[in-house]
Amino acid sequence: MDKSSYTLLPNRTDNRCFGCGPANPHGLQMQFYTNGETVASWITVPPHLCGWSNLAHGGILFTALDEIMGRTLIYLLRRFILTKTMTVEYLKPVPHSRELKVEGRILEVRSEREAMAEGVIINDAGEICTRATGLWATFTADAAKKLGVADEETFRWFEQLMATKR
Repeated sequence: MDKSSYTLLPNRTDNRCFGCGPANPHGLQMQFYTNGETVASWITVPPHLCGWSNLAHGGILFTALDEIMGRTLIYLLRRFILTKTMTVEYLKPVPHSRELKVEGRILEVRSEREAMAEGVIINDAGEICTRATGLWATFTADAAKKLGVADEETFRWFEQLMATKR
């Protein structure tokens, strides 16, 4: 799957998040790319994260969609986020061990504190296999600090990400 029109976004090397942490050898280790309008990641679900013997587990697909929508809002809105609600549609079976494109976009900014996003998982035939929509709480960095939603290293990473051109 072609990544040539996308730019890699920075990630923390010490990040242990199951979805996006490069320091978590058991997770998805998602890397995020942008074309300025959407954020995308390419993943291959390993066999140890299967549901039925040949399919990716639905909870893993849910996780990938949560991650892509969250990173989309963080990068494009330049705000911290927390998931409020998510709805997922499983449209086609997703085999494990095959490359998938996970892509997010903003659907609506409802206010300075709330936004909606959509995420899709696309197979190598270009078919949407899984779709999610979510409602997210959004915060300025100052508000996120007051709420204690992240550590200082995360705020430093956020500043680095914000320096990345859209």
